[in-house]
Amino acid sequence: MPRIAPLDPPYSPDIATALAKWMPPNVAHDPLVLFRTLHRAPELASRMRVLGAGLLAHGSLPARDREIVIHRTCARAGCEYEWGVHAATFGEATGLGPEQITATVSGDPAPWSAKERLLISAADELHDSARMSQTTWDALTDHYDEPQLLELLVLSGWYRTISQLINTLEIDNEPWAHPFPIPPT
Repeated sequence: MPRIAPLDPPYSPDIATALAKWMPPNVAHDPLVLFRTLHRAPELASRMRVLGAGLLAHGSLPARDREIVIHRTCARAGCEYEWGVHAATFGEATGLGPEQITATVSGDPAPWSAKERLLISAADELHDSARMSQTTWDALTDHYDEPQLLELLVLSGWYRTISQLINTLEIDNEPWAHPFPIPPT
């Protein structure tokens, strides 16, 4: 049982309009429980949507790289809800195979290219210490420009915040989302 219950339909016209903005057009399921919970505070939800949608739909990082960072950040935070939503919605769509999706939870370096292992390391360092080593930073500069590096830091921090929010509120997984394939490490 979540600590703050999500809104249930029927929604007021304002909330229905706001929730529609959070969801892709023609989606087959109800608005995410996370979004319906955030709309207990519509002004906060509105401000959060701008950053979240900007990172997903208008970012400069390649989508696959973005999802590697998101998956690993959520897995390290133990946030099965958000990891599962992204695994189901974006994992395969961005070219991540089942072994790679599992590796975002396990930390297994085997299925990754050198650049992708670097993204996993960056996400791990940010999770462990809220900073990145000079070695990792320097290696990332070989692949990304300054705007992309800033975006990577914000992306990791955003999904750490989202994970913290979901975990603290004890939001149940979406029924269609993937569960963790193994316990996260």
